[in-house]
Amino acid sequence: MRIKKHPILKFNYSKKIPFYFNDKKTFGYPDDTIASALHAQNIRHLSTSIRYKNPRGFFCGIGKCSSCLMKVNGVTNVRTCIAPLKEGIHVKRQDVMPDIPVSDFKENKIEDINVDVLVIGGGPAGLSACVELARIGASVLLVDENQKLGGQLVKQTHKFFGSKNEKAGTRGIHIAECLSEEINVFEKKSKVKKMLGSTIIGFYENKNNNIFRFAAVKKINYENFLYDIRCKKVVFATGAMENMLVFPGNDLPGVYGAGGVQTLMNVYGVKPGEKVVMVGAGNVGLIVSYQLLQAGIDVDRVVEAMPYIGGYHVHAAKLRRCGVPILTRHSIKEVFGNSKVEGCVTIKLDENWNEIPGSEEKIRCDTICLAVGLTPSIRLLSQLDVKIDFIPEAGGYIALHDKNMQTTKKGVFIAGDSSGIEEASTAMIEGKIAGVSAALQLGYNTKKCKKLRDEYIKELEGLRMGPFGKKPRIAKEKIMKKLSEKKNI
Repeated sequence: MRIKKHPILKFNYSKKIPFYFNDKKTFGYPDDTIASALHAQNIRHLSTSIRYKNPRGFFCGIGKCSSCLMKVNGVTNVRTCIAPLKEGIHVKRQDVMPDIPVSDFKENKIEDINVDVLVIGGGPAGLSACVELARIGASVLLVDENQKLGGQLVKQTHKFFGSKNEKAGTRGIHIAECLSEEINVFEKKSKVKKMLGSTIIGFYENKNNNIFRFAAVKKINYENFLYDIRCKKVVFATGAMENMLVFPGNDLPGVYGAGGVQTLMNVYGVKPGEKVVMVGAGNVGLIVSYQLLQAGIDVDRVVEAMPYIGGYHVHAAKLRRCGVPILTRHSIKEVFGNSKVEGCVTIKLDENWNEIPGSEEKIRCDTICLAVGLTPSIRLLSQLDVKIDFIPEAGGYIALHDKNMQTTKKGVFIAGDSSGIEEASTAMIEGKIAGVSAALQLGYNTKKCKKLRDEYIKELEGLRMGPFGKKPRIAKEKIMKKLSEKKNI
């Protein structure tokens, strides 16, 4: 299942890393996670539903969905999609409810960290916020669950549209490299500290109201180390989670989120399957379909429930030139297979979104890719008592925030997809705004910070102009209106 030839990417297959799966020896490569190494051996069944006893497999690739939880070296509930592969480890499926340990943390494994600003999330928004803060002179702690910085950028092989200032014409993978290099420079100057492979697990009230307190867990050799973090300001750049569709068979191994497919292909060089049906013709569905073709994978078709293609037509045109049909007013009816996807049934929809009887079509395939939108990740934000509201155009429930990216709690900022689903270009600008706004509150170079903030806000407004910026413009207008209503209560 390894991708041997790719027009853009090169993968590190230099050294085999031996490990054990269910007591049988197998191997992966240096850049693998546990799940990608297993998937490359065509092992799709990673966990078992405790309630329904159904096999579950790789879905999101970012540690959000729990489908890949496995036991590693006796440690339960390891998120194998983001856990790095180590030589000689023993990996097993969790087919029953695992025992709950008395304590995951051993003595002398708690470390205190004090910093000006905590940035949660190392994607385009979080990295941009870090760079701005470090340039201005603030001390920053950057926490991310992955082993590599860049967030969604590390899997984006296409060239970006939009603003020259936000790297238009540059591939996402190269933007991630650029931002990561800047962070590394600041780290050497002791302005930024990175905590990769780490998760913020909770916010706690602090006696000093001007200081925020968070707990973080860092996994080292699959053991948990606990950190007590105190900061003056915090920037949430926690991104988003893949949406799911409801249909029979949607939990079979071989049903993926589009981001999960990108992760397997473009980060680890592993094919998600050999024949794919794509669900969703927005930008993500169209772009990932073309990336599948680049990896030598057959895309049978793209089905879209809407009566029109939602993404840029330049992406749709590339697919059509490659012979991939895009069927609007079509959806997935069911997926079938014993322990993994073996095929699906698609169906036509009428103008009222009802299924048209007799229009079913049975398709043999081994992969279903769902590109049906994202939901902002706000679970941790909700612990801080910030005002949350449902904004459909923003992707769901989000924390209300002003034009400076500050939430209803002073000193708590938000940026990127966690503030409303948009493009990576806008996420980077929002990160910059959040960063300079936090620095401004800390008292760093007030004149410079105000000038930069005003420039970034103007740039962001310009980037949202035009027909494809209509939805996020409406979202932000609704957010501002809700924010105003909350203040007047």
